[in-house]
Amino acid sequence: MISDVYFPRVNGVSTSIATFRRSLQQLGHNSTLIAPRYPQGGSRDEENIQRVAARYLPMDPEDRLMKVAHILAATESLRQQHYDLVHIQTPFAAHYAGIRLARRLRLPVIETYHTYFEEYFHHYLPFLPGGLTRYGARWLTRHQARQLDALVVPSTAMLSVLATYGVQTQTEVIPTGIDFAEIAAGDGPGFRRRYGIDPKRPTLVHIGRVAHEKNIGFLLDVVARVRLTVPDILLVIAGEGPARRSLQQRAAQLGLGGNCLFLGYFERGAELWDCYASGDAFVFASSTETQGLVLLEAMALGTPVISTAVLGTRDILAAGKGALIAAADVDDFSGKILHLLRQPRLRQRLSQEARVYARDWSTVIMARRMADFYQRLLQFGSGSRETNTAPSSGRRQTTASAQRPR
Repeated sequence: MISDVYFPRVNGVSTSIATFRRSLQQLGHNSTLIAPRYPQGGSRDEENIQRVAARYLPMDPEDRLMKVAHILAATESLRQQHYDLVHIQTPFAAHYAGIRLARRLRLPVIETYHTYFEEYFHHYLPFLPGGLTRYGARWLTRHQARQLDALVVPSTAMLSVLATYGVQTQTEVIPTGIDFAEIAAGDGPGFRRRYGIDPKRPTLVHIGRVAHEKNIGFLLDVVARVRLTVPDILLVIAGEGPARRSLQQRAAQLGLGGNCLFLGYFERGAELWDCYASGDAFVFASSTETQGLVLLEAMALGTPVISTAVLGTRDILAAGKGALIAAADVDDFSGKILHLLRQPRLRQRLSQEARVYARDWSTVIMARRMADFYQRLLQFGSGSRETNTAPSSGRRQTTASAQRPR
């Protein structure tokens, strides 16, 4: 595997990589990960991880750009390990280095499409016209997909998006699963005590990267509306990112200084699980998620979800279990929150539903699906992208699993 991001950089891609690596290893499949070297060091688990020198990115100081030459310099040592395939996780330096490695090693190469770049680029290149960034994202996706033997996407919505782009590469829907061995029972009351939150105070939780594309500003507007009815409502925002300062300023402008608690990143562990469990509800409104793993983590801990069902989150919310689906409208979203806060029995029912439903998304199920996909690719592949044959029909086909995992 090769990725432009990994822990200690906290985001959904890092979580997905770690989850699949751990689960595949439990099934007897070993992997080596090539990832950037960060100034603050590596992660707690560095087994079979090769860190590569990386450059600082002025526009995104949390991330690093790996030096492709340093990756390719390891070609001969990698050849000695007799790998079966290359799995690229991100479309920047990792993509181009991964393609070149696969060709040199004559291995099949696949890539997971984790991020909805059509919207992502718009937020990080605001000085360019939106139409231009969307065109660029679509062109880049088509171009990169043609270099691959197969693609993995985490939701049926992303499969549909790639189809509209004209991507014809063989594609499989495999979401990231939930590792129930990792997630301990959260201590919500303990979290509240540590952060001075009254045990009876109505509290909403949002966990994730504090970035413009996460639509957290909308949640601030929602909280401002809810506060008209519930003056002591509290929104806990756990995470870091480039939008934090502007969101804090926005909260102050809305008079929400006492209704918002901005916390930093929590490492995956007890404090993070406690944060999820401290909320009366987990709220989410991103329109750019390719899956929305945080929704499943909240459900696994019994925290009801109130969320819009846009793009990848639709797959998780489709069953209508453990969650209330809200429109991307302040009145509707705030109405759903007030309804939940007024109905303790509803919250209890959703909490129970959420715990049961999250089990359908276990890491074991998803890892087996990934391993099966690897095996099918190896059966039909013959080495590098230049010499690979298509499946037996002679056409590269797009395939999708059922919307809900089984």
